[in-house]
Amino acid sequence: MLQNPQSVLFCCDHNAVRSPMAEGIMKKNYGMRIYVQSAGVKNDLEIDGFAVAVCAEIGVELHRHRVRSFHDMEEWGDRIGSYDLIVALSPAAQRAALEYTRWHAIEVEYWPTFDPTGLGENRAAKLDAFRQTRDQIAKRIRARFGPPISSKANRP
Repeated sequence: MLQNPQSVLFCCDHNAVRSPMAEGIMKKNYGMRIYVQSAGVKNDLEIDGFAVAVCAEIGVELHRHRVRSFHDMEEWGDRIGSYDLIVALSPAAQRAALEYTRWHAIEVEYWPTFDPTGLGENRAAKLDAFRQTRDQIAKRIRARFGPPISSKANRP
């Protein structure tokens, strides 16, 4: 296991499924020990209802998540260059993240992550696809950052 960074930015294509899941799982498991945000290459979608539903099953709240792009974050004053680690969950996000490393010393990790959107013939099948993505992300987070901390130890 690598040493944990102080700040992590998860990114994917639209910040509507994978990166919000990762952000929510990280915040639930590691609290304020690691500053966590998420962004997308684009911000043209809203948070996906299936992502909200499957994360709620594990106690992760996403229904208030507002999608944001890299550009939005910079515009709002959240400098991408200030993160210690960017975790790209899609090829497009990896390309965008690597652009930032041209000007900033940021570690970028690429975690190829299953995209569940558009899969499943019915609600149950769609939920199963989204659960698969959620569980893949949660497993990778535990492998990279270690076991979740207890809620009592959740404070800095």
